[in-house]
Amino acid sequence: MVGALFSLLVIASIAWRVLAVLKPHKDYTELKQRVRSWWVIIVVFVLAIAGPTKIKLGFLAFVSFLAFKEYLTLIPTRRADRRILFWAYLAIPIQYYWIGIQWYSLFLIWIPVYAFLFLPLRMVTIGETKGFLNAAGTLHWGLMTTVFCLSHIAYLFMIPLEKNPAGGGPGLVLFVVTLTQLNDVAQYCWGKTLGRHKVIPKVSPNKTWEGFLGGVLTTTALCVWLGPYLTPMRYPRSLIIGLVISVGGFIGDVVISAIKRDLGVKDAGSLLPGHGGILDRVDSLTYTAPLFFHVMKYFYF
Repeated sequence: MVGALFSLLVIASIAWRVLAVLKPHKDYTELKQRVRSWWVIIVVFVLAIAGPTKIKLGFLAFVSFLAFKEYLTLIPTRRADRRILFWAYLAIPIQYYWIGIQWYSLFLIWIPVYAFLFLPLRMVTIGETKGFLNAAGTLHWGLMTTVFCLSHIAYLFMIPLEKNPAGGGPGLVLFVVTLTQLNDVAQYCWGKTLGRHKVIPKVSPNKTWEGFLGGVLTTTALCVWLGPYLTPMRYPRSLIIGLVISVGGFIGDVVISAIKRDLGVKDAGSLLPGHGGILDRVDSLTYTAPLFFHVMKYFYF
């Protein structure tokens, strides 16, 4: 699977160079930046998942931190809430600590219950009531998406090999992350090639029904094909998972797009040239990671 990913990167690198020669009048700067960023993303990701458990969890905790930080830079915050942000950031290592010791029940309720209850309490003690509901809601939502939802990827690493002889926890992580990202690429390519009918033009003008359906079919087919090699899935459950990942990925993408459009920004950041920020790259995973995790847990774990 890793070899296939690097093969795709080589093909993409050759493709943009060939296009630049065949059609020199067109600007392929964004495509070039995207491919180069993909090289960095995939190399770092592969090295992380190949390391010991502490490295895996630390890497994903850092990704959650970067995504949450980007989110906070986009969302207007009250001056009084700056003292609260320390406690919000502290929730990240604690969430991943529960994963590291495999305390499943606390992993599930730490942010949705305890962090949700504590942060408003701490905000109340400051005494600022103007904009309180908006401030609490945006902080809660950011923690849920960028930390709680993404942390489901980390818990997949803790799945023992006997539960997934095909690849253990790393196989499950490689599967859901790869399929989610390929779903984004497939929807983009199908949309650029055949896209005519807009899905939700007020939220994401570039999303089309042709791109969406093409992505669903492509991702579902890949899921059915790759499922037996990386997961315990066989047909027809791999078909169900394919639909979950493709549709969930689309929803995660457009939800983050709605936030950016509401705030009047194109990208959440500039850390990844051609892609934007970390939040732009993990937006689909905020939906696919928890959905994949709980469907797999229901059937197999």
